[in-house]
Amino acid sequence: MTDADQKAVFVRYLDSAREGLLWKLEGLSDYDIRRPLTRTGTNLLGIVKHVAMVESGYLGSCLGRPVPDPLPHFDEAEANSDMWAGADESRDFTVDFYHRVAQNSAATVQALGLDARGDVPWWPAERRHPTLQELLVRMVGETNRHAGHADIVRESIDGAAGLRPGMTNLPDEGEGWWANYRARLEEVAGGFKRS
Repeated sequence: MTDADQKAVFVRYLDSAREGLLWKLEGLSDYDIRRPLTRTGTNLLGIVKHVAMVESGYLGSCLGRPVPDPLPHFDEAEANSDMWAGADESRDFTVDFYHRVAQNSAATVQALGLDARGDVPWWPAERRHPTLQELLVRMVGETNRHAGHADIVRESIDGAAGLRPGMTNLPDEGEGWWANYRARLEEVAGGFKRS
């Protein structure tokens, strides 16, 4: 397999994960994409902002190819400022930033060899200079991990679930089937309750 073939595989998996993540915003109000739905404040627009910022670092600035401005708000003094969008950061701004990150990443992947070394200053010294290939593996994993979070958050908002439009990767059985399925799982779990 050539470098070009390997790059194409990484990009295909990364693009698929990005598509699934962005799909989770579709059809929801600005309130729904911003509201915190877990104890730690996880919200859909914040997940997209976070993944875009992580990718802009790993496949951009860490390889000497930063994403051009404008950038989302990030304040190192404020914990988790990359995990939510401020009132001045619209859905369109955040999604546009993510698209610009993807374009920058594609240009980086095309321009550099898989063995090109980056500099990740926040990593330990012995791992601080990973290859483009290592960073691509990292981003495929990172994006899919957070797309999974978005799956659960979106399902808790309106019941929408699945991998992406036209390919949910879920049985197409209808609401009654899902209600019975969930009840069956609850029954099994109930057998493990402590008295």
